[in-house]
Amino acid sequence: MNKLIKSLSSAEAKIGIVGLGYVGLPLMLRYQDEGYKVIGFDIDERKVSSLKEGLSYIEHIDASQIKSALKNGFEPTTNLSRIEEVDAIILCVPTPLNKYREPDLSFVLGTMDSIVPFLRKDQVVSLESTTYPGTTEEELRPRIEKAGLKIGEDIFLVFSPEREDPGRGDFTTKTIPKVVGGSTQNCLEVGIALYNKVIDRVVPVSSTKAAEMTKLLENIHRAVNIGLVNEMKIVCDKMGIDIHEVIDAAATKPFGFVAYRPGPGLGGHCIPIDPFYLTWKAREFGVHTRFIELAGEINSSMPSYVIKKIAKALNKNKKSINGSKILILGISYKKNIDDMRESPSVFLMEKLRREGAEISYNDPHVPVFPKMREHKFDLSSQNLTAESLATYDCVVLTTDHDKFDYELILKNSKLIIDTRGKYREPQPNLVKA
Repeated sequence: MNKLIKSLSSAEAKIGIVGLGYVGLPLMLRYQDEGYKVIGFDIDERKVSSLKEGLSYIEHIDASQIKSALKNGFEPTTNLSRIEEVDAIILCVPTPLNKYREPDLSFVLGTMDSIVPFLRKDQVVSLESTTYPGTTEEELRPRIEKAGLKIGEDIFLVFSPEREDPGRGDFTTKTIPKVVGGSTQNCLEVGIALYNKVIDRVVPVSSTKAAEMTKLLENIHRAVNIGLVNEMKIVCDKMGIDIHEVIDAAATKPFGFVAYRPGPGLGGHCIPIDPFYLTWKAREFGVHTRFIELAGEINSSMPSYVIKKIAKALNKNKKSINGSKILILGISYKKNIDDMRESPSVFLMEKLRREGAEISYNDPHVPVFPKMREHKFDLSSQNLTAESLATYDCVVLTTDHDKFDYELILKNSKLIIDTRGKYREPQPNLVKA
């Protein structure tokens, strides 16, 4: 253990990162910046091939960073047998929900089953994928111990939730504090050493369960408050009040209020998913998480709310959704990024398509609609010109990218449905949703 801690603390340890997406790739770069040798693992051969060529498939990570990492020894691979070469294994794989909105741990458990044959003594395994409290102890630990490795003596197991927020400039992988919980006290000490050199502040907690719950609480807090403000938006709309004006005014209070903004629904890899991990696990203990589930219902209903606003606005123009040409502005889940995970724009597009609309989109960050697990559109981003905007029956602003020319859009669109509060002044062709 002391030897492993020393090698981790001195950057002599070799780091293995499994899953080279929005979490794993920035983490790889952080370790590279501090002089660690990193092997990156991913089952997607296209990702690995791109990285080997010095290319980036994530917009906010420049290709020059990948090339620099390769020059300094970074090795991307699909060969999981090389796990035996590394001193630390950090798992950054997806944890989605299945069609019943229950936790899908297939990526985590499949990865663990694949790497267990190559684990050895004096390694640390850290799970960063968001999951329900108990996953590390109930699922990962037995798999490792079945291989004959004693947790806390031969090998060390920790949970340290990722806290990436793509597109932010004010916080980075380095500056966002890192919560770490260990299966044993020895595991915790090794986990602290794993992250201490690459993260400015490491926050130890008493157990892996506490660390798992910490991540859920963070995102449930956001989901519940967004649910509240989405409901307030509906109330304000009925009363003829601008919810964004109200939020701006309330935010002037220097204490007791945090400004959350309504929108067309929840998106991203955390907030739409994490609450359901806890509600599912809570049922095992006979607890019905009514407050969390109500917020989830409200947030999940927002695309349908927007559809109703679109239908009503088109009806005033003597048109129906069926047969109308509708342009979606912004299909990433939040502004100024290319991340499409759980994007409410996509759910909205599917609902409109089912209603018979002819769908197009424009997104300066997503030139071609990507391959997704549950959604399929054979579309590419359309150019925004005065002439092209005038051809659509309805333009729906779903993601308020800074790159949009909002004056051009307002001036040349027949009808705008604004789900983000970008336009504050009333306009003849504007409907706030």
